[in-house]
Amino acid sequence: MWQLVGHSRATTLLQQSLRNGQLSHAYLFVGPAHVGKFTLARNLAQAVNCTSTEPPCQECTSCRRIAASKHSDIHTVDLISVEKKEIGIRQIAEMQNAAHLPPFEGKYKVFIFDRAEMLSSEAANSLLKTLEEPPPNILIILLTAKESALLPTIASRCQRVELRPLPLCLVVDVLVKDYDVAQDKADLLARLSGGCLGWALQALRDENLLQEREQRLADFARLSGAGTRDRLAYAADLAALFGKGRDRMTDVLSAWLQWWRDLLLIKCDNSRWIVNIDQEASLSTQAERLTAVRIAAFMRDIRAAAEQLELNANPRLALEVLILRMP
Repeated sequence: MWQLVGHSRATTLLQQSLRNGQLSHAYLFVGPAHVGKFTLARNLAQAVNCTSTEPPCQECTSCRRIAASKHSDIHTVDLISVEKKEIGIRQIAEMQNAAHLPPFEGKYKVFIFDRAEMLSSEAANSLLKTLEEPPPNILIILLTAKESALLPTIASRCQRVELRPLPLCLVVDVLVKDYDVAQDKADLLARLSGGCLGWALQALRDENLLQEREQRLADFARLSGAGTRDRLAYAADLAALFGKGRDRMTDVLSAWLQWWRDLLLIKCDNSRWIVNIDQEASLSTQAERLTAVRIAAFMRDIRAAAEQLELNANPRLALEVLILRMP
């Protein structure tokens, strides 16, 4: 049984490949964070090692061990720690050594590269050799939210499977029926998730996610009326946050963009589409003081700052410019 919700096209494709004996030696799963890429990769690892006639059965020893992350033939390659900036050549060398050994307890060795866009240039070129001449009985699965950051030669040697965000109504339905979440909270989580069920489920398990959101919203409210000194101090705090990990800064800028998009929607009388539905009153008050042109201009500034940070611009300078431009 495939455990992925709402991605029938992807699971049907993989099922047919399994039945027809046409499984690729390498797959590229593309989609936003928390959309279900890792769940699909784990299910595929179960399917190729399942002992049932209808894989993945979720009941055999192999399926259960893979679900519990205890199967010796299933390997995940990722950033070693949050401080590490890329997947390095040493990790690829370890993977290649393991790939040339026969499976120990299953039929296939499976290597799942989470956040494959973080491969260093050396690591990517080394992995390319394995993709071109794969050993028998191995399956390589690359997961990425930034397909453009991958080497085209690597992408071209994998079968591409795209996972798109789910309809919000489906996310709400799953949260209400399967997880007994109240309708109002389910609606909020679905909108905040952007159709990525994994994020909504993580928010249910980890209250810190919503608490961090509350803190960001409080910062937004404070900055809108803050003076230059306070704004520059906040930019310095954000730059320090960026130094601890790009993902944290990405989350902040995404939340900003989401907030200002909501302002634009309210300004254009489309409030039913806003994400931050629990903050509609605050959004409406702020929108009254702004023009649609100014809101749209600042949204462009946020996107420009995000691009500059991706290109390794000075984070403090980029963030100071952005915050001083905030209406």
